Amino acid sequence: MAKAKHEDGDNIVIKKYANRRLYNTQKSSYVTLEDLAQMVRDGDDFVVRDAKSGEDITRSVLTQIIFEEEAKGQTMLPANFLRQLIRLYGDTLQGVVPGYLEASMETFSRNQEKMRDQMSRAFGANPAITNLEAMTRANMEIYENAMRMFSPFGGKTEEGSTPPEPKPKEQTSTELDDLKDQLGKMQDQLSKLVKDT
Repeated sequence: MAKAKHEDGDNIVIKKYANRRLYNTQKSSYVTLEDLAQMVRDGDDFVVRDAKSGEDITRSVLTQIIFEEEAKGQTMLPANFLRQLIRLYGDTLQGVVPGYLEASMETFSRNQEKMRDQMSRAFGANPAITNLEAMTRANMEIYENAMRMFSPFGGKTEEGSTPPEPKPKEQTSTELDDLKDQLGKMQDQLSKLVKDT
């Protein structure tokens, strides 16, 4: 998709005023969160700045758009995913999460058309979605297991609770082998899907 830009090469600037109104400086008109959501879908890059301070508040506005979409019933973020995300704030692995999520979404975006076509041909509309959900769950299991390997006590413990006993070396080795097997199966599935397109 072509990305809309100012003549000077910068992103479209949206100013947010104290009254919560959003102003598109390129089109010289007020816009809504819904308009910004459509701009994202169309591939138009923009930056949102506080009209008074000039501070970049793009992330908070994008988060607000997601909140509005979720409130409309367009739920894409399962409660367990949100809980896991919240748990990672302040965790030693917090710095790894943005890169992981960004890379996952970029890979998903690159492959979504191929996957959609392939799955719809192979399984029809509804089973394809089910199969995609199963693959996503498997991805999340692998991610969770990888995160546990980085954190010797499985993350922070609740106040007053004791950390779990370390697992015996044989059990950890077995879990690692299981993880490798799962990852290998997923790679085979993805390779098969890409090869068939």
